Amino acid sequence: MIMRFTQIESLTSIFHLRFPLLLLGLLVITGCRQDMHDQPRYEPLEASTFFKDGRASRPQVPGTVARGQLKIDEHLYSGKIAGKPVDAFPFPITKDILACGQERYNIFCAPCHARIGDGSGMIVQRGMRQPPSFHTQRLREAPAGYYFDVITNGFGTMYSYADRVTVNDRWAIVAYLRALQLSQNATIEDVPASQRQQLGAAR
Repeated sequence: MIMRFTQIESLTSIFHLRFPLLLLGLLVITGCRQDMHDQPRYEPLEASTFFKDGRASRPQVPGTVARGQLKIDEHLYSGKIAGKPVDAFPFPITKDILACGQERYNIFCAPCHARIGDGSGMIVQRGMRQPPSFHTQRLREAPAGYYFDVITNGFGTMYSYADRVTVNDRWAIVAYLRALQLSQNATIEDVPASQRQQLGAAR
């Protein structure tokens, strides 16, 4: 027992001697790691004494354009030419584009405008303000660029979808909207003669 107590006392004294050294080593290691995390560099919008204006972030060089932001095609990116909405699409409309437009319309537009575009969507049925029907004479005659501009910049209580829907998908929605307007206002004379019999048989 005496032997064991002596060993314990010896171990305790060694621990008391080595603990400060161990603690010091941990502090040194932690300090080095912190230096690696907190590198001597400027963070965005951080103050600086190096530049006369006191800012670390420098203004862009005049004429600088960020990658993907060179929007030189006014028609494609604004739906306008010379500042006026145009009733034309910046690229050919195919069946695949219409299918994409239908998908995007049902996701982003139908909750308010309804699947058929009459403005009676689920959001409206729950108390929100009703948007106008796309099938009114005024909106049927509105140019395609007008719809693109509204999707891009918002209108009234409708907010902008520019950060949610890509440029090409916005045009696809407008193309589908045109098809939707046609479908809800078509007559039998709009159907090719070769297909009119099929419509009669379907009834």
